[in-house]
Amino acid sequence: MTLGALTPSSAALALDVGGTKIEVGVIDTDGNLIARERMDTRANDPRLFDDVVTLLREVGSASPFGVLGVGCGGPMTQGGRTVSPLNIPAWREFPLLGRLSELFDVPVFIDNDAKALALGEGLFGSARGVANYLSMVVSTGVGGGIVLDGELLDGRDGNAGHIGHVVVVPDGRLCACGARGCLEAEASGTAIASVTGAPASEASVEVRRRTGDLVGRAVASTAALLDFDRCFVAGSVALGFADDFFDAANDAVARHAQIQHARSLVISPSGLGTNGPLLGAAAVGWRGLPRG
Repeated sequence: MTLGALTPSSAALALDVGGTKIEVGVIDTDGNLIARERMDTRANDPRLFDDVVTLLREVGSASPFGVLGVGCGGPMTQGGRTVSPLNIPAWREFPLLGRLSELFDVPVFIDNDAKALALGEGLFGSARGVANYLSMVVSTGVGGGIVLDGELLDGRDGNAGHIGHVVVVPDGRLCACGARGCLEAEASGTAIASVTGAPASEASVEVRRRTGDLVGRAVASTAALLDFDRCFVAGSVALGFADDFFDAANDAVARHAQIQHARSLVISPSGLGTNGPLLGAAAVGWRGLPRG
């Protein structure tokens, strides 16, 4: 995706809905952040949507914008007509697209937050000029977005790329999705805190390396299936674990990516920094706008 057909007036109001925090920003087509605010995700609060709308209106008043782009945890139905983020029990089959479209007089586009990050990585991050790659978030949860031949994969209902629900530990921990041993159930910040009894930020080197190892195994299998050789990882767990995580992830790749087309696979940190989720949400909005 490129932004060549958009004008400066196509600034985006961006909403990132995560399991721990919700952020809103206004972003211009050069990737500059004009305004930004955040709130905690009160995952069981039925008033959550009303407070999100208040935050959107507050931040949106800082600058004109031509589209509202949303990155939200999944699963969801096509285009975010309903969303059911696993880490937000208050939103089950929540009609997010319709509710936002009723309240804002600009086009609204919604996609999975990790797919959004993949778009942002291609526009402003380390994947610029890369046609085939996986973009991942390892944070409260684990998600992914896949770009092949320069196009983001959507799948039947828009849920393509859910690498967090690839099984990496047979008969392992119970995942919020109902399966056992999913990457998210073993390597997310939520899982690590549950196992260790402490925040993921306090994890030992052993836990940090195990997390990277499990991610590397999942990415190696996915690369063998889909024929990409770059993976960019964001999220507080991956970036916080730093070299312990990335060294272990690439060690796992070296062991498990043995089929020839996957042997050049490299897992690297995202190039988007802390603005990544908002840049991704903005990119969702721009992707939806007509060109020409």
